[in-house]
Amino acid sequence: MLQVRVTQKILEAEGICSFELCAADGGELPRFEAGSHIDVHIGSGVTRQYSLCNHPEELHRYLIGVLDDPASRGGSRAMHEQVVQGQLLTISEPRNLFALDHNGARHLLFAGGIGITPILAMAYELSQRGADFELHYCFRSSERAAFIQQLRRSPFAASVYLHDDSGAPEQKLDAASLLANPAPGVHLYVCGPGGFMGHILDAADHAGWAQAQVHREFFAAHPVEHGADTPFEVELASTGQVFHIPADRHVFEVLEEAGIKIETSCEQGVCGSCITRVLQGVPDHRDLYMTPAEHACNDQFTPCCSRAKSPRLVLDL
Repeated sequence: MLQVRVTQKILEAEGICSFELCAADGGELPRFEAGSHIDVHIGSGVTRQYSLCNHPEELHRYLIGVLDDPASRGGSRAMHEQVVQGQLLTISEPRNLFALDHNGARHLLFAGGIGITPILAMAYELSQRGADFELHYCFRSSERAAFIQQLRRSPFAASVYLHDDSGAPEQKLDAASLLANPAPGVHLYVCGPGGFMGHILDAADHAGWAQAQVHREFFAAHPVEHGADTPFEVELASTGQVFHIPADRHVFEVLEEAGIKIETSCEQGVCGSCITRVLQGVPDHRDLYMTPAEHACNDQFTPCCSRAKSPRLVLDL
């Protein structure tokens, strides 16, 4: 855990604040790669994940952008209403589950709304490397778009394309055309709300993009209907212990109560930090992190949200 101070809190757009975080002791912060996120401990047991959006070489600070989402679980509202400039916060070291593929010859970056945060850091890193890339930023209106002036003043401004949903038709994003001709060495990165993500990923799938060239990061899971959930068992391969998982509880909760720790972060199946190997049984995959091909292998699952289709799962724990 790291102690940081909120050195700036700025209203970047309607409903979006940026928070500049500096080490409480005035020293350098741990290095990070574009696409990384941190856990922010807000208080009262609330921990949320936010992407770092500043240049990865800026070790004197971390910069995050937070959308005050009415549909959130309370973390974003607390960041907006309770966290103030000068306040001390506890955060985790950065982790990267949305990394750039530096073997790529070209990169297409797509951001929707607050999804600009990890994409912005990617653009800074790609620009410094002299890489070939485009950044497409879609937003509902200019009043609700964060970091537009920063993008316009950036050294990669010529590679930035702004798409205002409330603007003229000719400037709106045509994902089907942009993704129509996938080529070896070209990589696609997408982050934003679920509907935006689905639109871009569907266009890529329709055009025949290879899954290995498509990188995505969801901020939140889609609502899941739990009415048909049934109990099942998990067995730990190392000890033979068997645990009953009720219909209304998740695997990681039951194991945690038994003193068996599984690293979790988002608890919604979007970050991939809790992925656990499955040795026997068939998971009921409910995450948004793994690809369909990875789901089809049925050799790993996310115990924070996924369940089982078989009566028992044997886990590599």
